[in-house]
Amino acid sequence: MNAMKTLITFLLVSLALTPVFAQLDTTSYPKERQAIRELLRHQQPGTRIDCPDFIAVGPKGDISFSHQQWVEVQKKEKLVFKSVQPVAGHQFIRIYEGTMAVVNALIDVKLVVDGQDVHLNVRRLEVYHKAASGWCRVAGQGTQVDEKLFPVAAK
Repeated sequence: MNAMKTLITFLLVSLALTPVFAQLDTTSYPKERQAIRELLRHQQPGTRIDCPDFIAVGPKGDISFSHQQWVEVQKKEKLVFKSVQPVAGHQFIRIYEGTMAVVNALIDVKLVVDGQDVHLNVRRLEVYHKAASGWCRVAGQGTQVDEKLFPVAAK
């Protein structure tokens, strides 16, 4: 009898916790995914896609707590973005409940640093929020891809 009570209790607890451990559907939401793809595709230097509470982590690990702070760091480092383009086939978008997106994308970046042209591939992790006015970026961080160790073209 005691074993039966234990078994029934285990089954009831398991059933009660099943929704907690259920897999979230992060690959649906086609309209939202398309809107994020459009943001990435049309992102150009000077285009404002950041939320007012945007947080950015720079290549030196510095943190900017607004779009304006991020721009000021770029000026201080004498950094100017010429172009920012996502590399086709290297975008991974997860949508959470239709209002939050996590994006991991490989970005082809052309910029000028202290008067020198620089071209590099950057793996970006960005978080977007869907506000009443549309999607905006709340956080972003990039890591330069070491082409010698991890050539992008080979994949």
